[in-house]
Amino acid sequence: MRHPILFSLCIAAFAGLSACDDKNQDATRAVAGVNVIDETNLNDVMLTVADPNEAVTYFQRATSEQPDRIDLHRGLAKSLVRAKRNVEAVSAWKTVTAHENAVDEDRVDLADAYIRNSQWEEAETTLDAVPPTFETFKRYRLEAMVADSNKEWKRADSFYETAVGLTTKPAGVMNNWGYSKLTRGDYKEAERLFADAIRLDQSLFTAKNNLILARGAQKKYSLPVLPTTQPERAQLLYSLGLSAVKQGDTSIGKGLLRDAIETHPQHFEAAVRSLRALEENVVN
Repeated sequence: MRHPILFSLCIAAFAGLSACDDKNQDATRAVAGVNVIDETNLNDVMLTVADPNEAVTYFQRATSEQPDRIDLHRGLAKSLVRAKRNVEAVSAWKTVTAHENAVDEDRVDLADAYIRNSQWEEAETTLDAVPPTFETFKRYRLEAMVADSNKEWKRADSFYETAVGLTTKPAGVMNNWGYSKLTRGDYKEAERLFADAIRLDQSLFTAKNNLILARGAQKKYSLPVLPTTQPERAQLLYSLGLSAVKQGDTSIGKGLLRDAIETHPQHFEAAVRSLRALEENVVN
């Protein structure tokens, strides 16, 4: 009579153990899910707001522990770019593009790293390997920069125009396009593009300074109406003064340098030094 009872107890115990195993497996899966979410959030933080060099250290450790994960290698490459460690960034992006799960966007990022490292031929070769059907703002912006480096102006203009149409924030690429026009000597068109860039992003000081250079090259020695801080205005007057001197209009240049010194809320050493050099040269 005891055998049926013992058998029943064994079945109950086994069922209890199975239930415990199921609960443990569920708990393990739940913890793993939380860890994946936490890791994803941490990766995002490292790629956006963390100190770039700290992010590099984080992703270096992560890739050494899980070398097969392409997302971690991408994180390392992007962090190296943020840290301006361009030589290492090229190597990291090459590792990414060699991965079996690499995509065209990775190859475009490798081209970007090459350009940051002044490896223009390698950048061009990399972009040429990307199918023409892969059309993104970044791809066309880089294509335009490569065309600029080769002095292929028509191709550059075409790529810049396409890039502008593929982004909701075209100010930066307009500034690049304007600088391209500036280097070609097309000062009027450069001035227009810089003005458009500033209209779209009033915080873009590089475009403001480039606008002044374009105007100075045309002997336009007045500051246009621009949203500027006092130090920025002083810097623009300084750039315009140097441009005037370069054009041979020394007296105008000296006047602009004096205005820059008076406008700056602090001591403007660069302008003072330039003005002193001009005055001493006149005396001598």
